[in-house]
Amino acid sequence: MCGGSSASGLSSCGCVGAVKGMLRPALLRAGRSLRSPTLVARLPASYELSPAWGTSLVRPLQLSSALCAGHNKWSKVKHIKGPKDEARAKTFMKFGMLIRIAVKGGSNPDLNINLAHLLEQCRSKNMPKASIDAAIKSAEKAKPASQHMFEARGPGGCLLLVEVLTDNNSRTLQDIKRLLNKNGGMLSDGARHNFNRRGVVVVPGHSVSAERALEMAIEAGAEDVQETEDEEEKLQLKFICATSDLNKVRGSLEGLGLQITSAGLEFVPRNHSFLDQEHLEAASTLIEALTDCPDVVRVWDNIQADS
Repeated sequence: MCGGSSASGLSSCGCVGAVKGMLRPALLRAGRSLRSPTLVARLPASYELSPAWGTSLVRPLQLSSALCAGHNKWSKVKHIKGPKDEARAKTFMKFGMLIRIAVKGGSNPDLNINLAHLLEQCRSKNMPKASIDAAIKSAEKAKPASQHMFEARGPGGCLLLVEVLTDNNSRTLQDIKRLLNKNGGMLSDGARHNFNRRGVVVVPGHSVSAERALEMAIEAGAEDVQETEDEEEKLQLKFICATSDLNKVRGSLEGLGLQITSAGLEFVPRNHSFLDQEHLEAASTLIEALTDCPDVVRVWDNIQADS
């Protein structure tokens, strides 16, 4: 479970068994103290690592109740406001843009794993099959468009990545600049370095204890597990892994009896910006304005609410 971007596991079965045996008592003790600020399982510092693990001595696997509280609070603030039908329409529109990007790798989900993962997300949000099929056909016939990522800084110093799909680069750049300037933000080179591209497998979290979630993360080969909420305030668990291990971790979690809500690649923040209520509301307004821009596919942030 240690290493940089690799999560391929140990080089010998005996080593795996030894590590799991050493980790499980620590995890059980951490799981029983869910209300403590942070739950962290680490390998003993004296343990010698297999060369396949890379150079890092330890990799924390944590479920932090303090951070979860802040993240959940931010989740409730940032979700699209307004009537549910309007929010649903916006969600489906953005899925259509994502399908347009994914179809570049082929329109057959059996041969295009990115498209397969995306269609799974569409179904989990109850996007009608007819709408999904229409989006795929439309993407196949759409005129060429380019994909870009804008780096930005928002209220309270939060960092944003704004993913766009456009057929007019100059127009989109001006639109993004205008929305940022109007809502307390600015373009900021270097914001991308605060995010890691990771695989994320999402499962319902209502029936899984913190103790069991940590154990499952180890068994599946995930790097981390985070507790959060969806837009309907339902508890979720996010198992985070190296991009190359996404399918393996997903399959392992399914084998452990978990129902997969979605699986795909995300930009996961390396460090969070902790914002007070005023800055949270300002950031929410900015992100909503950016999301409403027709060329914006999605916005990634590193925001955490002050607990």
